[in-house]
Amino acid sequence: MSSSPASPAIVPPDQLTTRPGLDLLRDMVAGKLPGPPIASVLNFTLTTVENGFVVFEGSPKADFYNPLGTVHGGWAATLLDSAMACAVHSTLAAGQAYTTLEFKLNCVRPITVDTGPVRCEGRVINAGRTIATSEGKLLDAKGRILAHGTETCLIFAAK
Repeated sequence: MSSSPASPAIVPPDQLTTRPGLDLLRDMVAGKLPGPPIASVLNFTLTTVENGFVVFEGSPKADFYNPLGTVHGGWAATLLDSAMACAVHSTLAAGQAYTTLEFKLNCVRPITVDTGPVRCEGRVINAGRTIATSEGKLLDAKGRILAHGTETCLIFAAK
């Protein structure tokens, strides 16, 4: 059971560069470190962290609608990018950093406020010395896939 998350903020740079990614992300889930501000703005949170696997949970809001009356694909893309990248982050040693090189997204079902809470899973496919790949699934409460994707991250020495 995790405690309440800390208010969104930027994690101090010394925490980012001197701690393993798994420890850092677990402390976010436990509320010992803040989650990123974007998670608050877009109504999602990191809930589960294991080595190479993470889960974000969130709920779509009408504020996220596009002109067609569904949630903009950018919301799904942000959740998937967050999950796939954090899955990679969970495998990093202290002193390592990463950035997303590319990601691909397939939106397969419309998302609306009636969709209700969603779960976004990110899982590492392969973590090499300089490149890591991951995959993600965005699921509704019934386990139906709303969107899925893949991501490539560049791993480098933190400064």
